[in-house]
Amino acid sequence: MGVMFESLRFPLLVAPMAGGPSTPELVAAVVEAGGSGFLAAGYLKADALAEQIARTRQLAAGSFGVNLFVPGDRSTVDVTGYARRLEDEARRYGAEPGEPRWDDDDYPAKLDLVVTERIPLVSFTFGLPAPEDVARLHEAGSSVVVTVTTPGEAVRAARAGADALCVQGFEAGAHRGLWVEDPADPAGGDTYGLLALLRLVSSEVDLPLIATGGLVHGADIAATLVAGAEAAQLGTAFLRADEAGTRPVHRRALAEAGRSTEFTRAFSGRPARGLVNRFLTDHSAAAPAAYPQVHHLTSPIRAAAARAGDPEGLNLWAGQTYQVAPHGPAAEIFAKLHGEARAAFDQVARRFA
Repeated sequence: MGVMFESLRFPLLVAPMAGGPSTPELVAAVVEAGGSGFLAAGYLKADALAEQIARTRQLAAGSFGVNLFVPGDRSTVDVTGYARRLEDEARRYGAEPGEPRWDDDDYPAKLDLVVTERIPLVSFTFGLPAPEDVARLHEAGSSVVVTVTTPGEAVRAARAGADALCVQGFEAGAHRGLWVEDPADPAGGDTYGLLALLRLVSSEVDLPLIATGGLVHGADIAATLVAGAEAAQLGTAFLRADEAGTRPVHRRALAEAGRSTEFTRAFSGRPARGLVNRFLTDHSAAAPAAYPQVHHLTSPIRAAAARAGDPEGLNLWAGQTYQVAPHGPAAEIFAKLHGEARAAFDQVARRFA
């Protein structure tokens, strides 16, 4: 195990899951069990993030990280047609479409906050932080983690001063962390399976790697550690944790395990993997590559569908292996994954004895 995560009992990180599933209680439970994880700053204002940081510190003595969305360029894509298309969808739930506006997700204020709070690990998704942002974090004693989905992104992140890379395979649930999209591609661009991407990235850069994407069993974690990762980051495996803020309708859909997963821009304007439902099927082909405009446009509709308990009208993010993900208290999930990983290592060791 590399030095970055050597203090952990088990190099398992709970992934940042923006929009509700990530909570201080979830992150703290994993920290207290011997792992670590990230609060999800995405969609939060800086004051709300500050409250979550304070709460997590109250609950856990160990260190944890914060994940920030890197704001993209202001999109010029016309979303008028998509907005009209969703009017009937909104009426179905007695709602109105939201304003399809661009914003920076309060990024400058949240960056100032994590610098001031000296958060040990600060990770970035959707792009590369500016060199001056990386320098500020290093001066504050923070380590910078950049999410990458291709070898090319990994090389650029290393050159920009990243201390570690979160290597995201296409198996991952929710948004892909890719930096630049191909609007004609439902997945947004090149897709790599996690093990293949770990191999390609490790051949290009010499940085600690965090593996993420489709990991729901201890043997999955063991495989990524053997493949060169220093830690594994799991999201879907904790969606049904007791401490997660996952919506009840989302939990039920995960538990029923009767749906496949696909990439879609229908809910946010960025490629994301979720359970196939009516909204995804009806609107994916028409959804423009316009984030966060589409996110804001669909937000009231998704909220109304959740209140109605209708799984067909909201984003049900999940990784490809969600059907076999664990559930229960986060500490028990952590212990289960730890035990499974040890068993996997022992099994392989016996084969080479």
